[in-house]
Amino acid sequence: MAGDFVDLSSVGMGPETEAELLRTQTECTLMWPTRDGHPIGVIMSFVFHEGSFWLTSAENRARVKALRRDPRVAIALTSTGSALAPGKGITYKGTCVIHGDDARKQWYYKALADIRYADDPEYHAKYIASLDTPGRVILEVKPESSLGSYDGAKLHGEGRGGNPYAERGYLAIKEMGKG
Repeated sequence: MAGDFVDLSSVGMGPETEAELLRTQTECTLMWPTRDGHPIGVIMSFVFHEGSFWLTSAENRARVKALRRDPRVAIALTSTGSALAPGKGITYKGTCVIHGDDARKQWYYKALADIRYADDPEYHAKYIASLDTPGRVILEVKPESSLGSYDGAKLHGEGRGGNPYAERGYLAIKEMGKG
């Protein structure tokens, strides 16, 4: 590994870490091209299921109109907010399929609520009801490839004798239930 941060090929996430990120993260950045070709993105909740990212949006949002015009997208994930230590990330490119059928909507609403509010049955039901609105669609992003991943612990821990996240108090915050 280069010590000058130029060649980062050796600091990617391993397959186990990537799988853990996909299993525990609930937010991603969805990016798509605008009509004039500029990239734009928004942070969205998602469920990763059977090799696809599943998201939802109101039909009348600009992103849905843009995705109908050009389904090419990118999705970026970081470990921030997940069960993993910070400093990990990955970007995928793929295509988006827009679904409007009720069966898929009900599956997605429940799957997302199960991930986000499993410990609060009352709010779980309210959350599903808040998603189940007229004019909503389900976005299925089928990743075609990864544009690479990054695991900061592999880079920053080398030569320093430790983990910089622990040195900054991350582990102590996480143990207190605040991380």
